[in-house]
Amino acid sequence: MIRSLTQAVYTLCATLTLVAVCLPVARAASPPPPPAAVAAVGPDYLIGPGDKLQIYVWQNADLTVTVPVRQDGKVSTPLVEDMLAAGKTPSVLARDIEAVLAEYVRSPKVNVFVLEAVSAFSQVKVTGQVKTPQAMPFHEGMTVLDAVLAAGGLTDFAAGNRARVVRTVDGKQQEIKIHLDKLLNSGDMSQNVALRPGDVILIPESRF
Repeated sequence: MIRSLTQAVYTLCATLTLVAVCLPVARAASPPPPPAAVAAVGPDYLIGPGDKLQIYVWQNADLTVTVPVRQDGKVSTPLVEDMLAAGKTPSVLARDIEAVLAEYVRSPKVNVFVLEAVSAFSQVKVTGQVKTPQAMPFHEGMTVLDAVLAAGGLTDFAAGNRARVVRTVDGKQQEIKIHLDKLLNSGDMSQNVALRPGDVILIPESRF
C-alpha cells in the first residue's frame, strides 16, 4: 500500500516536471501573434511617411512597439534609432531591423505590420474629367473601376477612351492606356486594370 502510494506520487511529480519543461518549449515554437488590425497591403507595399507600423520582435516584448513613420521617412525603436523605413517593403524593413538587433539579441526574429497605410506611396490619384478628382487610399485588389466610381464617375466632357494610368516602376514612368467608355458603358472588363500604390489615373477632356 505504502509502496503503491509512493510510486503514484513519484509518477505525478515526474509528469508535472515534464509539463513544466515542455510548456516553455511550446511557447517558443508558437508563431508571433498578428496585431488586432492590419491594413490591407500586399507584400510589395512600400512604406512611406505617415504610415503606422507595429514592429514585433519575437520573444522580446520590451522591443515590440507601434511607431509612426516620421516625415523624414525614418522610425525609431528600442535599440534601433533612425532606421530608414520609407521606400522599403515590410519584409525588407524587418530584415534591416534584425541586422541591427543582432548586436544585442541572439538570432532576433522581426515582423513588421502596417497598421495604417496613409502615405503618398499608398495612395491612388484620380484626376481630370471625373466629378470629384481626389487622392484615395490604396487597398489590395483595387481596380480602375473602383477608383473612378469612388471619384464620382466621369463628367459629361470626359474622353473616357483616352484615359490612362501613369505608373512609376523602378524610377521610370509607364503609361497604360484604358478605354473607360468601353468599361463603363459596355462592360468590357479587360479595361478594368488592377492598380498599384502610387498610380495616377488621368482622364482627359473630349475634343469638340
